Amino acid sequence: MSHTIADIAAALGLEAFGDTAIAVTGAAEPADAGRSDIAVAMNPAYAERLAEGAARAAILWSGADWQALGLEAAIAAPRPRLAMAGLTAILDRGQGYAPGIHPSAVIDPSAEIGAECSIGPLAVIGPGARIGRGTTVGPQAFVGAEAVLGEGCALREGVRIGARVRLGARVILQPGVVIGGDGFSFVTPEVSGVERVRESLGDQGEIAPQSWVRIHSLGGVSIGDDVEIGANSCIDRGTIRDTAVGAGTKLDNLVQLGHNVVIGRDCLICGLVGVAGSSVVGDNVVLGGQTGISDNLTVGDGVITGGGTKVLSSIPAGRVMLGYPATKMDAQIETYKALRRLPRLAREVAALKKAVSKLGAND
Repeated sequence: MSHTIADIAAALGLEAFGDTAIAVTGAAEPADAGRSDIAVAMNPAYAERLAEGAARAAILWSGADWQALGLEAAIAAPRPRLAMAGLTAILDRGQGYAPGIHPSAVIDPSAEIGAECSIGPLAVIGPGARIGRGTTVGPQAFVGAEAVLGEGCALREGVRIGARVRLGARVILQPGVVIGGDGFSFVTPEVSGVERVRESLGDQGEIAPQSWVRIHSLGGVSIGDDVEIGANSCIDRGTIRDTAVGAGTKLDNLVQLGHNVVIGRDCLICGLVGVAGSSVVGDNVVLGGQTGISDNLTVGDGVITGGGTKVLSSIPAGRVMLGYPATKMDAQIETYKALRRLPRLAREVAALKKAVSKLGAND
């Protein structure tokens, strides 16, 4: 499918210049763009490579001299990355799932399938499940008993939805997502070494054999509208109440949310983040890649953590954190700078000690 530059600009609410009747079928980086592509040149550094490709049109930053760049048409964007979000939505061809129900899908007679749904090959829909209008359940996906999926959801191949999980509208789950596995929750008949270490912060006392008794997960998982969850991420069901993810939140690949965790609205949770059981994360929080949050903590609204941050205590709203253990980012950076200076400082102290020792010997 082709789109004219004029149509794209109108859809994005942006201004177009030049021959806006030019039609494009895809987007490409400047050096790789062909004549039927719109080049994505969001800043001067990208635009320098336009001459290496064959693009006739590009999406540029506001005020760019598109004619000097050798283009026949251009779209100017005051916030180019935001414009790219709209452009990619226009040009996305989807996964090619066919409408309707594939003959190999297994659907319990008590399940309710809304209009205009796509149920892919070898998908399984459990008893009492309800699938909202226009939702896609991809190949080999599983939807458990009494699960509820809102309208316009997209479950990619191999997604697993446990019993009584609830998804809002327009939820996107990438391949291999598992929502509603049991929580990692066990207890010992006697006080365990781990419990003693929590109290002593180091001494577990007498080491004794201990067996683990399973605490069953009676809660479910509730996911808000417009949530996206990346490939192979896992969200455990709650012990008594639901584990919950607020509307508009986005999870990257390989994220783990433990039982009873609550994630607020419009959060951004990057790859390899782990949030341990019963912790609460506020609204508009950004957790950098490999952030780890210990159990039973509270992370306030608007908190940002840098990559690899390990959170061992609750964080007030608005803090920017880094390191292990997590401290304010500016303090962590100062500490790291001081740490780098330690070898030189040690050499200087050794030299001073040697000098003082010689002075003492001369006396």
